[in-house]
Amino acid sequence: MRLFRRSLVAAGASALMLVGLSGAPALAQNQDVTVDTDELMAEGPLPEMALGEEDAPVTIVEYASMTCPHCATFHEATYPDLKEKYIDTGKVRFVFREFPLDPLAAAGFMLARCAPEEQYFDMVDLLFEKQRQWAYSQDPVTELLNLSKQAGFTQESFEACLTNQELLDGVNEVKDRGARDFSVTSTPTFFVNGRMVRGARGIEEFSEIIDSELGS
Repeated sequence: MRLFRRSLVAAGASALMLVGLSGAPALAQNQDVTVDTDELMAEGPLPEMALGEEDAPVTIVEYASMTCPHCATFHEATYPDLKEKYIDTGKVRFVFREFPLDPLAAAGFMLARCAPEEQYFDMVDLLFEKQRQWAYSQDPVTELLNLSKQAGFTQESFEACLTNQELLDGVNEVKDRGARDFSVTSTPTFFVNGRMVRGARGIEEFSEIIDSELGS
């Protein structure tokens, strides 16, 4: 755990440098890219974390990093409306996948995976909401521990989670598959029924994209 703590501290020290790089909305880079949906939705290295009806007419896959500020902005400003308007009404199935851009982001994903399955998205929401508190801290491990205790972790379960090499390997393989097979290079990157959408968007733009898929 001591070695892992040092790597997380180093990641926290460099996290601010990632603000201008990792999550910048790549609107200028957007291309009409579409991937095969069967391949996109094929079984991956970790169980899929998703919300919404399995047979929803639109599937959105998001690749995100827990330390990406634009991912946090999306989840705070756009996602609640997206969930209310489309996910909760059975129109959209939302799939959330890991694309950690640094060890600190990987740690956040691991903790979400270690939480009870029904609390996974609550943990993700908490980490995005408190991102500046832990991701840019001089002591990110302590900040993550304090937040994790709100979700029921103990010191022991926290350390066991963050030293689970099999889980870390799985998180990294989700990222590697996204980069290798679907050309994900930045966060957030979305696939709407296989159509790539890069960068955080407001609910108006997402509604336009989704409604076009719904034929409405």
